[in-house]
Amino acid sequence: MRLSAPIYRLKQQARILARRNALPLHAALDRLAVDEGFRSWSHLATTASARSPAAVILSRLEPGDLILLGARPGHGKTLLGLELASCATQLGRKGFFFTLDYHAGEVAGLLSMLGINPAPEPDGTVVDTSDEVSADYIVSSLKRFEERVIVVVDYLQILDQKRTNPGLEDQIASLRRYVKAEEAICVVIAQIDRSFDLSGRPMPEMSDVRLPNPLDLSAFDKVCFLHNGRIQIDQAA
Repeated sequence: MRLSAPIYRLKQQARILARRNALPLHAALDRLAVDEGFRSWSHLATTASARSPAAVILSRLEPGDLILLGARPGHGKTLLGLELASCATQLGRKGFFFTLDYHAGEVAGLLSMLGINPAPEPDGTVVDTSDEVSADYIVSSLKRFEERVIVVVDYLQILDQKRTNPGLEDQIASLRRYVKAEEAICVVIAQIDRSFDLSGRPMPEMSDVRLPNPLDLSAFDKVCFLHNGRIQIDQAA
């Protein structure tokens, strides 16, 4: 059974329903769950989490993977990236989320939307919103930790926006060397070109990844595309 909207959006709808009808939040959640065809919200959440995009990706990750995660705006790629970083402990790893697109308050809001209450460091996911984020910065930051890691980078197209940073090709090569040497896992979020919206295809393809600067996408081991709550995972080459 497919949900009418991603689970975080259903939670938002439940909050609105609770306010409008003076309902306890748990009652509003249960009402929405019944509308979706489930017995209760806990039934929906348990079923959905088992087949969620994050669960699908986690089941396919391998040490040394460099993964591209692409979607159009509004389809949840940043939320999915945060969820992957927050679920790193499921694979016995430490999670990191590096972003050039959001400040700390916005990331906290996104985590709240996901229903995630991050544990404080050093045990919790590390969120870094520095303007200095680049491949060299990421690798240097990770060298301070001995644990195996899952790293999420948000996002590909602005890694080389600062002129003092190396080109995109060099940065992805640097990340690839790091994940192979350390058996890390790195997910790089990427924008999909708006021309995809007019293509009529159900899912993006490699040719739809927006590349303002040259980059050989075969540097990635796997590519994940997210669209309308569905996910497709392929080998890059």
